Amino acid sequence: MTKHEIYSQRRLTESYWPADTTQPLHDWTVAQVLRDTAKEVPDRLALVEGTHDPSESRKWTYAQLLADSERVATSLLKKFRPGEHIAVWAPNMVEWVLAEFGCAIAGLTVVTVNPSFKAKELDYVLRQSQAAGIFVAEEYRGHHMLTTASEVQKKLPSLREVICFSDFDEFIEIGNDKSISFPDVKANDPFVIMYTSGTTGNPKGAILHNKGITNSTKFMAERAGMEVGGVWVNVMPLVHCGGCGFAVLGTLQQQGTHVLVPGFDPELFLKLVEREKGTFALLVPTMVEAILNFPEREKYQLSTLHSLLSGASKVEPHLVHRIKKELGCGISIVCGQTEMHGGTTQTHLDDSAEDQAETIGQPYPHIEVKIANPSTGEILPLGQEGEICCRGYQTMIGYYQMPEQTAATLKEDGWIHSGDIGTMDERGFIKIKGRLKDMIIRGGVNIYPTEIEALLKEHPLIQDVAVVGVPDEYWGEQVSAIVVPKSSENLPLPEELEEYCKANMASYKRPRFWVFVDEFPTTPAGKIQKFKLREIAKNNFKAQEDASIY
Repeated sequence: MTKHEIYSQRRLTESYWPADTTQPLHDWTVAQVLRDTAKEVPDRLALVEGTHDPSESRKWTYAQLLADSERVATSLLKKFRPGEHIAVWAPNMVEWVLAEFGCAIAGLTVVTVNPSFKAKELDYVLRQSQAAGIFVAEEYRGHHMLTTASEVQKKLPSLREVICFSDFDEFIEIGNDKSISFPDVKANDPFVIMYTSGTTGNPKGAILHNKGITNSTKFMAERAGMEVGGVWVNVMPLVHCGGCGFAVLGTLQQQGTHVLVPGFDPELFLKLVEREKGTFALLVPTMVEAILNFPEREKYQLSTLHSLLSGASKVEPHLVHRIKKELGCGISIVCGQTEMHGGTTQTHLDDSAEDQAETIGQPYPHIEVKIANPSTGEILPLGQEGEICCRGYQTMIGYYQMPEQTAATLKEDGWIHSGDIGTMDERGFIKIKGRLKDMIIRGGVNIYPTEIEALLKEHPLIQDVAVVGVPDEYWGEQVSAIVVPKSSENLPLPEELEEYCKANMASYKRPRFWVFVDEFPTTPAGKIQKFKLREIAKNNFKAQEDASIY
């Protein structure tokens, strides 16, 4: 899709992009978009369960999807009040999507929980969000999630219901009651609470609203080339914005077909593109590499796949060229943050190869973006490095019950401070140069050191610990922990620390490399010099095998 003339012709004199208001902005809710789509294309395929065996794949037209989502909403309203919070703790499954739409219709706020979380992490999210109920998968990667959820429930009086997806059919059977009326959900009402973790404390629940998520996903899908009636083959985890936001709602906005894949598997992805005639996908760079390098890729018919969206970590120039040459696809690069409902900047399909490979594109419609002095918020000259800040309808409502943390990110003047360092050229194209915060990006997934450090400091043999990212050719970064033991004569073994982490945190957060030191390098004022710790980690780590993204 070609660029609107503003994105082709605008020339800036400072690092500030005024909001493009030429495109319509709607007071939409998720429920309203679903109802409108079901009315306009009731018989179009809406949701497909992506399985190896096509005979086991369940499918919904838009009319069926709306009907089942309303049954879920009715069942929910028999147990909960509009405005309450309902967690979803499960890997990708079609029931996740039905729960998402059911909550949207019932005026309930979804709380996303990573399926890799252990009991300690689950307890924190459910407690902090004050979840009244939780949908949970019975099992995931050997972890009996239903048992864990039931044990956590005993410590949380506010958690009234644990609903297992294995019993989902029975649950929605009670939704055939036509006497239940649905609430009047407003565009600015909360839709989801999504936990982003943080660099200075516990994970923070960003409250995202209906208007932000519906409009931004439409702008994203259109710019990326997801055509009306297209087929999105989705491998992104539903727990993240890329899954329950971009894929679920981006497909809905384009009245397309959402093919939900249970997890990333290159061969299954290729098989589903061929079988379902997939036209579009969102893939982080490590996924793209895996698909391009899959030995039997050539045996699959991929001619229908015409555009890809990528991001979450840097998309290298060679990858952009391989996508175009070997897959024959257009490519769009997206960047953003949860606090802004996902994407904020994105390249267009007809941008140059250099812009696709070296920038994160231009801002979405209806938001302002500036490169600012991190200390003063002052707009900087073109090309000068500063903090990327955004303002507009896409800003989150705030972090749930965290006013101080909200004020630090969402300023009184409406600007969201991203913590990312970048530059802007005269056309409004932005380049990422670094981060103010200590976030690690591994395989396109954000990891926050403070949360890992806090857990490791509870270990009886650890005096202090610092977690940093180290460069990795495949993953982008890996997690490394620099440990100060309590006693040099009783050092914790890496194997023991790994078992401790496995029992208490999601696998993608676990340090892969361990370094033991007597003390941390500090400034004269006593502040830890993390840049020196990164050098120590790079010079000392030994590679350890790891094949899991999430």
